[in-house]
Amino acid sequence: MEKKTQIDLFGVVALTSFALLLAFNQVVIKVTNGGLQPVFFAGVRSAGAVICILLWLWWRGVPLRFERGTRVAGFAIGCVFAFEFMCLFVALDLTAVSRASVIFYSMPVWLAIMAHFILPDDKITSLKAVGLALALGGVAIAILTRDDGAGSFWGDLAALGAAIGWAVTAMLAKASSLSRVRPEIQLLWQVGISAPLLLIAALFFGPFIRDLEPIHIAGLLFQIVVVVSAGFIFWLWLLSIYPASGVASFSFLSPVLAVGLGWLLLGEEVGPSLIAALVLVAIGILLINRPVKSRKTSA
Repeated sequence: MEKKTQIDLFGVVALTSFALLLAFNQVVIKVTNGGLQPVFFAGVRSAGAVICILLWLWWRGVPLRFERGTRVAGFAIGCVFAFEFMCLFVALDLTAVSRASVIFYSMPVWLAIMAHFILPDDKITSLKAVGLALALGGVAIAILTRDDGAGSFWGDLAALGAAIGWAVTAMLAKASSLSRVRPEIQLLWQVGISAPLLLIAALFFGPFIRDLEPIHIAGLLFQIVVVVSAGFIFWLWLLSIYPASGVASFSFLSPVLAVGLGWLLLGEEVGPSLIAALVLVAIGILLINRPVKSRKTSA
């Protein structure tokens, strides 16, 4: 599919579906953390994804080729990917799904700031500046208030670290030499480098196995096959076709859906401050990624 300058109908449907998958993913991680140590869980997930991606490449007849000039960027994106998911899995162990999601899905805020300095055609306008201020205010409310009595300050900070890590990963995929390689190879760099890094880091986070039950194994398999192997390849493919800011803008749906799923499936309490934070972040992201209308001059 050729590259697009804006999000079309297919993009809307695809990105909305992916947002729902990501929202449900937060619940799966939270539940699976009950049986597996979070960082170990993240490492095993990346290792399993390596196998799935290699099988996918073999089945599709895609040669496993790492182009010259992409290896430094590939190693870098793998390291950032490891940091991102170490933070996210720890955050979901320490704080509520709803709270972690509001903070984690502030990713477009950090991506917009990075794009301003890195991508010449993606500068911060006055409208984007208002959106940034609103979204940052929402993140601050989510971290500093506790009227729902859920989570912890350190868990919220870990979610913030994950959001920034996700933004860096997206920027590397879009603006580095990795932008010219297939999405499967991009993801292989991410999971291949992150797997050993996360498994080594897991040694410092306590016992690997907690109260392991079949539901936790199912959650791990869902993460490996559906979320990482299929979902992330799909997201990277969308990122290669549509503008980075447009793809990121749909992430505002994920915290809304995640808050709802946390309340519906896990019985999490949603207090007024969290609702306020969610509204500010969602509006801010919409403003940040609102398409700029081109001005046409009459002849």
